[in-house]
Amino acid sequence: MTAYLAALIAGLGAGATYAIIATGLVVTSRGSGLVNFGFGGLSAWSAYVYYDLRANARYPLLIPGPWRDITFGEGVQMTVISSLLLTLATAALLGIISYVFVFRILRSAPVLAKVVASVGILLILQGMIGVRFNGSPINLDKVLPSGVIKISDEILLAVDALWLLGIAVTLGITLWFLSRFTRVGLAIRAASESEKGALLLGFSPDRLALFTWVISSVIAGVVGVIAAPLFQLSPMLFTQLLVPALGAALVGRFVSFGWTIGTGVAIGMFQSMLTPLQQDLTWLPKSGLRDGLVFVAIVVAMIAVGKRIPTRGALDLGKMPTVFSGNVEPKSAILGLVFVSALFIVLPDGWGLALLTSVIFCGLALSLVVLTGYMGQISLAQMAIAGIAGFTLSRITERFGIPFPIAPVLAALVATGFGILVGIPALRVRGVNLAIVTLAGSIAIQEFLFKNSVFVGDVSTGGAKVQNPYLFGINLGLRSADDPYRPVFGILVTVVVALIALMVANLRRSGTGQRMLAVRSNERAAAGIAINTAATKLLAFGISSFIAGLMGSMIAYRFGSISDISFSFFASLTLLAFTYLGGISSVTGALIAGFIAADGIGFKLINKGWASLGVDFGRWEVLVGAAGLVITAVQNPEGIAGALQRGRRRFSRSAKS
Repeated sequence: MTAYLAALIAGLGAGATYAIIATGLVVTSRGSGLVNFGFGGLSAWSAYVYYDLRANARYPLLIPGPWRDITFGEGVQMTVISSLLLTLATAALLGIISYVFVFRILRSAPVLAKVVASVGILLILQGMIGVRFNGSPINLDKVLPSGVIKISDEILLAVDALWLLGIAVTLGITLWFLSRFTRVGLAIRAASESEKGALLLGFSPDRLALFTWVISSVIAGVVGVIAAPLFQLSPMLFTQLLVPALGAALVGRFVSFGWTIGTGVAIGMFQSMLTPLQQDLTWLPKSGLRDGLVFVAIVVAMIAVGKRIPTRGALDLGKMPTVFSGNVEPKSAILGLVFVSALFIVLPDGWGLALLTSVIFCGLALSLVVLTGYMGQISLAQMAIAGIAGFTLSRITERFGIPFPIAPVLAALVATGFGILVGIPALRVRGVNLAIVTLAGSIAIQEFLFKNSVFVGDVSTGGAKVQNPYLFGINLGLRSADDPYRPVFGILVTVVVALIALMVANLRRSGTGQRMLAVRSNERAAAGIAINTAATKLLAFGISSFIAGLMGSMIAYRFGSISDISFSFFASLTLLAFTYLGGISSVTGALIAGFIAADGIGFKLINKGWASLGVDFGRWEVLVGAAGLVITAVQNPEGIAGALQRGRRRFSRSAKS
């Protein structure tokens, strides 16, 4: 029992961190009806800024250029207080910029645009960390007082954890008092239910939202500086911590500071207690249980309080991107197939691999066209679903010798089952709350399955091995003993993606597709005309997961061995972002997404052009793509494909006239 108590107390620091992050998310949600996925990026950037100030007496400018960073002189040592104040001022300024130039414009936009924009902000900040600091992990000196308080010989309480808990509780009490007993707080509460309520109190909802963004951004800066020393600072650190914090905020219904802070602390403590519990109960999984617990907590929270979560900007999808006709002529598909296949034959190895990356990404994007474009469901677990198929393929080919093409189909069917399970919460929630659930599910799958040797096998040699696909004795794989690059595999993947594209285009015109579009447009109206909305949603998740599973199998064949890195939740965020940028509601958009994908053929062409000018575009790729994503979310929700479609229509009208 003593060991469990010691573990519970040891989890106070992490729990308090979750609580503070969750509080910041609640503040933003109250003010603007948005779950800010960019919060983790802002916390990470703040931590790196603080590090640079303390270590180098240098203030890193967010946008580098010919100008120099601000330096404070040779031999100057920035104090903790001055560094902290400058860091918090930076966080507040970034919050103001994000709201004024992005989220203020998106106040009445569909929730998908808000989610994508917040993901774009996250990617911008992480891309900038990569550019300015090379994304290197950093160990920060502690800001809070350190040391331990000895409760007994076995139970020790870290002083900095106690300080974090005190900050979390103080923050919660302060915000509760302001929300209950001040006119501004009452106006924010009124605006969270209806903006008319704030107007009646004489407050501008726009200014209230800006005010909450500043507060939330300052909280992000604070938690970045004081909590980073408890972990190893990396660009992804606070994005990973965002998931348990979201679980805490959901339990608090994005309203209650008390429930939010209490749940955040409880999650951290119970995660810590799992360590001795796993030692005593040998049947418990040795990996992934911490994140699995968070996923369960989030799902339970959604089921228990989902209907009572404030609806402003949270549950209503609003106007989704226009779904175009989706007509794909077989003749055009065949010509495209022949053209891309010819490219695989004539292109050198490096260009061929880039084209292969684009084709695979196109297939993954098509899975989101079905699920998000046609069905309106936001999933951040697509790459995790693809990974399930990839690891399943490895197991059934290596252990059971199941041949191609049966093996990838079976692997995709296994992924389909998991995809439907992840989609079950969609029967109760939608919009950004579903995105939260699927994000948690993605992390749980990554930690619980992809790092579990029972599922993935022995990965000590560099990853789960995958045999080359053979058909009638012919090696269709990317490589062989005599040839490190074989274009036949690229042709194989192109054929698979072309068939998927035809299926997705035909789905749009089918009765099933029409039912999906009806549910997306108005779920209640669809139910009123006898459409089984639950079955339609699960079918969309199933079809989307099967497509993602096939692409996961192609990824496995492409590398010959796979690891969890290829299927992280960050990869799912990137997939959603670039598919939205290309055009998430059409096959054409998926093709464009494949072209502009990271390390794809478009990236290769751009990098080649910039290399001739002596610029390494690879360092800037994430940053440029994220900026394009935010601009698309604000100005053009139909993406590049939508812009092309509108241009084609205008040209046709002008030609007729």
